Amino acid sequence: MLASEAAPLLVEVETILMRYVVLEEDEAFAIVLWVMHTHAFEASECTPYLSITSAEKGSGKTRLLEVLVHLVARPWFTGRVTAAVLVRKIDKDHPTLLLDESDAAFGSDKEYANTLRGVLNQGYRRGGKHSACVPSGKTFELRDFDVYSPKAIAGIGTLPDTVEDRSIPIRLRRKAPTETVERLRLRTAPNEFSPLQQRLESWGQAFVQKPRRDVTLPDELGDRAADCWEPLFEIAEAIGPAAAQRARLASVRLSGRSYREDESLGVRLLSDIRATFEEIGSDRISSAQLAELLSQREESPWGPRYGQPFGPRNVAKLLKPYGIKPKTIRDGEVTMKGYHRDDLADVWRFYLPSTPEQTVTSVTPSQTPPRSPRIVTDVTDVTRVQDGRIARFTSVSETLDEIIGSLRMPPD
Repeated sequence: MLASEAAPLLVEVETILMRYVVLEEDEAFAIVLWVMHTHAFEASECTPYLSITSAEKGSGKTRLLEVLVHLVARPWFTGRVTAAVLVRKIDKDHPTLLLDESDAAFGSDKEYANTLRGVLNQGYRRGGKHSACVPSGKTFELRDFDVYSPKAIAGIGTLPDTVEDRSIPIRLRRKAPTETVERLRLRTAPNEFSPLQQRLESWGQAFVQKPRRDVTLPDELGDRAADCWEPLFEIAEAIGPAAAQRARLASVRLSGRSYREDESLGVRLLSDIRATFEEIGSDRISSAQLAELLSQREESPWGPRYGQPFGPRNVAKLLKPYGIKPKTIRDGEVTMKGYHRDDLADVWRFYLPSTPEQTVTSVTPSQTPPRSPRIVTDVTDVTRVQDGRIARFTSVSETLDEIIGSLRMPPD
């Protein structure tokens, strides 16, 4: 399938998603690229997961998985299986795992939760194995199961950090009273989606046969995020420059360093300490004052611990892994234990953006489409790049041929 033929396929899949689920533009486009990736994941060195989360029930997580069943390659939609079935099914069929209610799965019996965590940790890269003892006659033998396959994991709250690091975040919410989506009719959906799924399969077979191309990833992505997005960038760039630009914008917004939640409590502490130094306008601070100011920060995790106020000992314990220790500092004639700003400069440089309010240099306001949710009812509400600007099309009569033309690339 030529690159030009993939462009309308991309548009159709995005339209389908927006018909049934309330999604932001960046999320929808990331999911489209991921859907296409499931049909060609054998060509990639790693497969990003979709982390589909929400704060509350009724936000569309299950509905999104139900739609994906009819789009992805070899779907396996499940909420709970035994540990033995989980690894054997993936090893045998290499399906696209669509796991619902992951919060319950990780909170279930210890064996299954540990197996699931191991499968997700190892199944991210080609050749990833999950090792287990299996019966062999009257004894047991060690067997390595191949667990490399695409996976989408849906649940309330957050996933384990190691799984989040391997995922593209899709954060759903309940639809507003003014937003409408169509009902997915499970009885008729297979017939409705089957032709599109077959076209995706044909595209995937053709894509796998093409030579891999080097892609340029945004500087705003960390190493793990870059690994996640690289297979999707290969697809986007093969389709055309407009798709590549949308992938760039979506990746920075969803996975860029300045948009992601801090990766650990320690990183959050480093960020809050830097902000505290900025606020007090001094190059030194006592341990007691730092602990007090941290505990007063809105929405901070620095509240009482084990029934005791957050204090200097807590700060010192959290900073110890970074090689930062309190030292004697002088304020006028008074000496006390505390921290110098210069002593923290290196760890800030290693673990945080270059400035407290780092801007994304590759995404300017004039380039950035609105992030508000939208409702799409036709295949023409998409963007393209023209003369360095993003142009939006909304009229059916003016645009379908022009959109496809803007995405077209010469045959390889």
